[in-house]
Amino acid sequence: MMDSSTHKLYHVHDFDSRQCLENYFSDKPDMAFGDDVLKSTIDNLRQVFTVGHINGDILIDLSLSSIVHHLYSACEFFKNIIVLKVNNRCIMELKRWVDERTGAFYWGHTSALHQEKEENSDQCQDQEAKLRSAIQHVVKYDLEKENMTDPLVLPPADCVISNCLLEIISKDQDDYIRYLRKFSRLLKPGGHLIIIGALGTTYFTVGKDKFHVFTYDEDFVRKALGGEGFIIDYCNVKERTAVSDLIDYKAVIYIAAHKKK
Repeated sequence: MMDSSTHKLYHVHDFDSRQCLENYFSDKPDMAFGDDVLKSTIDNLRQVFTVGHINGDILIDLSLSSIVHHLYSACEFFKNIIVLKVNNRCIMELKRWVDERTGAFYWGHTSALHQEKEENSDQCQDQEAKLRSAIQHVVKYDLEKENMTDPLVLPPADCVISNCLLEIISKDQDDYIRYLRKFSRLLKPGGHLIIIGALGTTYFTVGKDKFHVFTYDEDFVRKALGGEGFIIDYCNVKERTAVSDLIDYKAVIYIAAHKKK
């Protein structure tokens, strides 16, 4: 077993957001995570938003790297999306796409996956343009500050979504619960929290670097949410199908919960 003490920390060490996108989210023929990371996420979140009646004015996104594919359904149900990023490289990569600048990462393959599920997909408005318009702000945050976006004070959100972030910023169970609590403070009373996580993971690779991942299971995250006053409305676990040594997750979990008023 690899010594995890040598692994880098996503929010502390230099992180190559573009290489991460190429490894795990691209349309390259050898990209192994199309079903587990792209299609499954789009399918589950479409179901969460449409069936779960989750909607409102403000959604706050706290997710890995500069990913956007998990927000396609969200922009159908929320007027404004505020994206929080922990480092400058992730911010620059995301803004390059939002502003349609030369060299922006290509997300067309994921918007096509989303539109395949829409009844009027051939008449569907350009999903990427719709999402770009919904992303109102991209803000840097600091996990150790009481107000993570200090000096900016964010309006309370109707929904917070976190995609594969809690486990890579948490060293242990206590960290996970502490950060979960911070994220939940961004919500209005009765607001919704959506978590996508990689179960049973110890590391993920970006370029030559291996990054730490806190290992947990479904039972742990269920108890953590319950302990913070959330009621779980949706939970689905997709067992791993990808063949790759870039990351050692066993399954992907999708959970939607609402905060007790």
